[in-house]
Amino acid sequence: MTIIGMLHHRLDPKTVIKSYAYAAVAKAEGVEFFYFTPKKVNFDNRTINGQVLEDGQWHERVMPFPDVIYNAGSPEKLAVSKKIIERLKKEIPFTTHSIGNKWNVMERLKEAKEFDQYIIPTEIVKNTDVFHSYIAHHKKIVFKPIDGRKGKGIYFIIKIGDHFEVRQNSENRMYSKQQLNALIHELLTTGTFIMQPYIQSKMKSGQVYDFRLHVQKNGEGKWVVTTVYPRIAPHGSIIPNINNGGYTNYLDPFLEQEFQEEAFNIRRMLEHFSLSLARHLDDIQMTKFGEVIDEIGIDVGLDAQQKIWIYEVNWRPGCPPAFYLELDVVIHSIRYAKYLAENQQPIKKSKPKPTVSNTKTVVPKPADSKPKQVEVKATSNHAKFDKPIIAITGSAGKTTSKAFLGSILSKKWNVFESKDYWNTTEHTKKHAEEINDSHQAVVLEYGMAYPGIITNHCSIIQPNISIVTNIGLAHVGNFDGDVRKVAKAKSELIQGMDQQGLLILNKDDDNSNYLLTDQFKGKILTTGIHTEADYRAYDIQYKESGMAFKMELQGQEIQLFIPILGEHHVYNALNAVAVADYLGFTPQEIKAGLHFKKPPRRLTVYNCRDHITVIDDTVHSHPQGVRAALNVLTNVSNKRRVAIIGQMRELGDLREEEYRKLGEFIVEQGIDLLITYGFRTEEIGAAAIAKGMDSNKIYHFTNKDQLHALLEKIIEPHDTILVKGASKTNMFETVKFLDQTFKA
Repeated sequence: MTIIGMLHHRLDPKTVIKSYAYAAVAKAEGVEFFYFTPKKVNFDNRTINGQVLEDGQWHERVMPFPDVIYNAGSPEKLAVSKKIIERLKKEIPFTTHSIGNKWNVMERLKEAKEFDQYIIPTEIVKNTDVFHSYIAHHKKIVFKPIDGRKGKGIYFIIKIGDHFEVRQNSENRMYSKQQLNALIHELLTTGTFIMQPYIQSKMKSGQVYDFRLHVQKNGEGKWVVTTVYPRIAPHGSIIPNINNGGYTNYLDPFLEQEFQEEAFNIRRMLEHFSLSLARHLDDIQMTKFGEVIDEIGIDVGLDAQQKIWIYEVNWRPGCPPAFYLELDVVIHSIRYAKYLAENQQPIKKSKPKPTVSNTKTVVPKPADSKPKQVEVKATSNHAKFDKPIIAITGSAGKTTSKAFLGSILSKKWNVFESKDYWNTTEHTKKHAEEINDSHQAVVLEYGMAYPGIITNHCSIIQPNISIVTNIGLAHVGNFDGDVRKVAKAKSELIQGMDQQGLLILNKDDDNSNYLLTDQFKGKILTTGIHTEADYRAYDIQYKESGMAFKMELQGQEIQLFIPILGEHHVYNALNAVAVADYLGFTPQEIKAGLHFKKPPRRLTVYNCRDHITVIDDTVHSHPQGVRAALNVLTNVSNKRRVAIIGQMRELGDLREEEYRKLGEFIVEQGIDLLITYGFRTEEIGAAAIAKGMDSNKIYHFTNKDQLHALLEKIIEPHDTILVKGASKTNMFETVKFLDQTFKA
């Protein structure tokens, strides 16, 4: 039986309320548990005079050295027993190593670079001159103790002419410069203070809020999200900390209230960010101290552009007395301690050790892994980059092509990859500021809805490698319904890129023949499935969770697999393969990189009860994409095929014709039930009826509640259901409804 010892600075466990919870959970998990302080350790006979909880009472017992020590006390108060603790650490694994104070954590993150874009610029207040120089630049700042806790001692200061508005808690006061200097001098005598520009997250009500991301390691030694919850400041206060008068709420209702259709994506973004940051700090801890960490609380805010900013990172964070979170925290802690006792040596051996320098993260590379040296301009700041800068445009497939390519290149290089769907010119401006010398390749999406936009992209960051995925009817309504004008606008990428660079085109796409390539002096490579091309896929097969295909690469036939459904995604994979091959990646590296992290809501499959399958494709919607999704539905279904199709926007005068063609295609694909949603989508059903589909198998709605009520009645075991629609039509609500209603 595993023995866990809980180390604390207090002599009496009755004064440590959480000790009861840990003892109770340990018993439930089949683990022996005792409480002890450093001075109770006897190294001569390897025993500890600990305390054991029996029948609700603590009893002193002589215990053997535990298999693992849960490190629960204050580092400052345990410092008097440093020699004892250091000796214990040499013999027994410890959990919960301290990550240092808030300042040290931020300095480590800045040093390692990977998360420095999320860090609020911070300075130590050495004197009043430094303070006034800082506030003269930022105007609104936060002034707080470097090691503050529970929202205490935080000041919000605004420079207004020659005076300063100072807010603490809910109290406001105006100070002259002389009065403020006196306050700062007084505060600096009590400890070290830092200052930051004030980045505020505000609710629709005007109240300030932030998010607490609480992550821990579980019984398998893996990072998991224990909880994410908002903390909301009272009206008039800028401090959302619960110990300072703030309060909390359940996450999902809060996100739905504040962000509507973006709620699901923001939740996933926060969860992904918390786990990524935890793993990163874990790596840093191992590099610097040879230790692992297992629990942190990350306080973050979202600015008006929904960018995450890290306010602070806390070791062993508390949790609010709500939602039963205390027990969740204890369960993870006990299970991880048990795991640590059983796997201490493998943990130490397998933990990666990145090299951290004073300027950037240095990742050793093989001599032959250097990118081709191509000088590319970032005209926003006239910087020069000796690296591949790849831009992707097209009517469909940009995000997935980017994800494939970023995944392959990251097998050897440090890659700057734009976020999914971040493809406006404003996003490109931000990317130009974020790309730095540590990035060995850059992969971007260039979106457009009107002429001139891609030219603007290229004036900000000029690529030397470009991919045009295809030319379709997305946004065609903005081009007088003429696909040739869409192609001309997409050709701005060809004209704006490095004219000696590399261009990838889709040989199977007839509309790509309208692209303006005559004046391009660089190298053109083609991809295809149905026609001969430089990179051609064949023997394409649907598998349970993706697509398998073969191709000739570097003189040999290779079998490849992508973990996403649909022949159209094979084209996206070919785009990535072509660029990676050109840049010198091996077939093995390319094969490994194609096992990528799929962009969300792109033909995502939900397996529900009674063998019901839901296919979520609710990011974009245009005729080409709907046909591709219907093709997936046809190929993966076993029995009834149910298609739920939302409105397609920006088709202009082509809407009626394209809806008619789509209705006919639905009949050709053998769809059993058709449900349309949105303005004039009944035209799709009318075309299907004209083609011969039974009108009793066709439904139309403009009300989601009525649509969902129908689904509850008509969905049967073994149905395969495609939900297709653009984000603006909120078709993902239907995916969530189906997932919850028929949850396995």
